[in-house]
This record gives sequence, C-alpha cells and structure tokens, in this order.
Amino acid sequence: MSGLKLVVWNMEWMNDLYGPNNLPAAFKADDETPYHAQGSTVRQRRDDLSGVLNELAPDIVVCVEGPNRASELQLFYDEDVEGDWVVQTQYSKGRSQIIGIAVRIDQGKFDHPPFRYIDTNNLQAFDPFLVDTDDDELEERFKFERRPLYVEIRPQNGRNFRILGLHLKSKGIFKAYEWSKWWQIADANRRKILAQATQIRLQFLDPFLTDPQTRNVPLIVCGDINDGPGLDASEKRLFGSGIERLMGSVWKPELCLGNALFDTLSDKAQIALDFSSVHTTSFKDPIFNNAWHRVWIDHILYSKNREDGWVSDAQVQRIMKDDLPMWKKYPHASDHFPLSAILSV
Repeated sequence: MSGLKLVVWNMEWMNDLYGPNNLPAAFKADDETPYHAQGSTVRQRRDDLSGVLNELAPDIVVCVEGPNRASELQLFYDEDVEGDWVVQTQYSKGRSQIIGIAVRIDQGKFDHPPFRYIDTNNLQAFDPFLVDTDDDELEERFKFERRPLYVEIRPQNGRNFRILGLHLKSKGIFKAYEWSKWWQIADANRRKILAQATQIRLQFLDPFLTDPQTRNVPLIVCGDINDGPGLDASEKRLFGSGIERLMGSVWKPELCLGNALFDTLSDKAQIALDFSSVHTTSFKDPIFNNAWHRVWIDHILYSKNREDGWVSDAQVQRIMKDDLPMWKKYPHASDHFPLSAILSV
C-alpha cells in the first residue's frame, strides 16, 4: 500500500468550542467568542481548523489540546472535516487540552477497527513519579499534566505500528515577576519537562524497545514536547534537554529515536546543528518589547527498528496549497503549525 499521511497538530484549546461536559456533545453558538481566542468566533475557529485539515488531507491526525471528550472530537470530524473518521481521546482527570487521535476510514486504508486504544490511565509508567532532577540526592515528585495518548494503528495490508502522543509541561511564563523569581519559575518548568522526558524514556521507551513482545513494533512518538534541540539558557543551568533526553542516549544508539524534521535538513545544517530553518510556533516576548520568537517545540520521532526511510517527507505546514501562509489564510486556526510525515508501513 502507499504511505499513510500523518499530521500532528496542537490545535489550541479546542475545548473552548464546546458546551458543558454534563450535556451531550454540542458546539457553542457560531458567534460566541472562545475564551482563549478573543479575536475569533467559534465559527471562525471551526472553519479555519477544518480548512487546514481538508487541505492537508491526512489519513491520521494526532490532535494536541483537543476537547475533553471523544464525542466532541467526533462531532468536529463529522460536521467539519471531509471524509469519515473514527476518533479517540485520552482522558486525564481534571484536565483540559487533552490529546486525541482521528483516523480516516472511508478510503480503504485501514482494517476494522482502524486502531486499538490503550488507556494510559492503566499504565504505571505514566503515574506520578519520583526523580532527582537537580542532582542533590533528593527525589522530587512529578506527574504528567496530560496523560499521553497511546494507540496501535492497524493499516489494511500493512504492518501494525503504535503512536504515543505527548503534550509535556508548558514552559511559558505569562505574568510579570521580579527577575530572580522569573528565573526560579523558568528553571522549575524546565525541570518538569526534563523529568517527564526522563520518565518516558526510562519507564516506557527503553522497555518498549527491548521487550521481545514490542521491540520490533514500529513506534511514532509525537506531539507538543515544549522543548527543542540544543540547550537554551535554562537547560544549561540544568545540564539537560528534554527532547534530547526523550530521543535517547548516545551510549545506547540502538534505542535512540530518529527525528523526522531533522532528517529533512541539509547536510550542512545537520553537521552544524543549525535548526534556524525549523519553527513550529512563534510568540511575542513581553520582556523584550514584544519581539517575536520562532521556536521548534513540536516533533515527530520514530523508532529505528524498521528499515531507513519508513518515516519520510516531514514538513512544518506553514504554506498552504495556494502559496498563502497558514496564518494569513486561516488566521483563526491555531498558534502552532501542523507537522506532517509519510509513514511507509
């Protein structure tokens, strides 16, 4: 079969588009203003989110910051997105912005059912945990704000593979603080990201990639990691990078994950570790006169237990088919750009 198109997208507070959780799934009125998108209406957000997806025409979508309930995500795909879809969301007690998945089923590319959902509320690896992140020989307690999404995809006439969808701790600081307090909060946020990445690596990825029952199963790890390659100022203080911890240790290269966007860089950029051409979101810096920063914090990682090239053609989808920037053609869609890749299964 031909490759499957995977899209990974932080769709920015989709939960704002829906009514109360104690009622059947329903959109709010078209002219209502979403709480986290004051310059948009519910209708504008729905039209722009679905407009992007309809242009990209994916087979699988991993949705970050999705709605609270699977029935709500299903409503969006039923009413606004072309094709027939089966969806699931990963419940996280007391949390919004949860992770969901949607698989298109009307083109004959998947078995029935198209995926097997594995509830991570039942996996100890994602329970609250203790880890020493500051090397003081005292373990600190951490948790996942949002439980990862975990599914096994079942392609028609293809090999089953699994997806782990992530949304790690946000490192954003949105209030004004005295400078030393700002650094204290910044370091604490990075410490949480590093702790979560360490937990996933040691308690999930290493066992998955070595256990005889799963070590040959292809795996995609994707989502909003809230961290990019290299060490920024906070990470230099902690001597650790969340995304690089997640990808693996140089001491165990056979267990490392590839990075689909890194693969697309030129040889020169890869050698120089020049990531300036890649960004998946941007934001205004309130400390420095609202200067815009472009950052790479969304990722598609993949296991090396398949032949080279099984994940290919990765892109940050910033430009739409008619050569218009996404932010201009679909200004109400999201503050993140979608990522895409082709999976040869």
